[in-house]
Amino acid sequence: MAEYKIQLPVFEGPLDLLLYLIKKEEVDIYEVNLTRIATQFVEYLEQMKRLDLDVAGEFVVMAATLIWIKSKELLPVDQRPLTDLDEENNVDPRWELIRKLVEYKKFKEAASELQRCEAEQEDRFPHQSVKQEFPADNSEQQGPKITLMDLLQAVNDVLTRMKERGMPQEIVGERWTVREKITFLKNVLRQKKKVRFLELLEQSYTRFEVVVTFLAVLELARLHEIRVEQSQAFGEIDILDAAE
Repeated sequence: MAEYKIQLPVFEGPLDLLLYLIKKEEVDIYEVNLTRIATQFVEYLEQMKRLDLDVAGEFVVMAATLIWIKSKELLPVDQRPLTDLDEENNVDPRWELIRKLVEYKKFKEAASELQRCEAEQEDRFPHQSVKQEFPADNSEQQGPKITLMDLLQAVNDVLTRMKERGMPQEIVGERWTVREKITFLKNVLRQKKKVRFLELLEQSYTRFEVVVTFLAVLELARLHEIRVEQSQAFGEIDILDAAE
């Protein structure tokens, strides 16, 4: 799979290098043109689609996020959709991009470190299981803490199954927005109080709708309007109305 590379006046290279330079503060992310990044990313995904290559879940999510940021910045300032939190804190949408880039970098570093430790342990104790079980913190909720990576894994699994079944990327005239999906999820939770995250994803007709559903869940969680819970490790992920 060809590596995605960003081409900007202040930076040219792969995503990993950009993340490294941001971490070292050698590239000022605020000087980066988000519209250009979004456009290049979409072109990259379109190329992958024509070549019929698998699109990694994190790239799909990142692209959808960038498109959302691009759409907000293209609107006049007085017409941009803002959440209550945005209005209160005057949040620059580029902060959200930085947060996702840093999280993505942390996940990659953590995965590499776990693989290294596991290989090390297997060399020392080849006949023993080295998989560790981490006890759940029950001080605030009943089950283990849900991470962004847990949600991403569920999204990626559904996208993979949809691709294998030949389901479309999107359907002309049937395109959800994040705002519409947020309203839909709120209505569902008013009726059911609790719904399975996997159920929400699998109700989608297109892969694009899966990504929009994921972003809507993230936004509602950020606004503390929903709770994301798991009764046991590797169990089903539930979405609950935070008011309940």
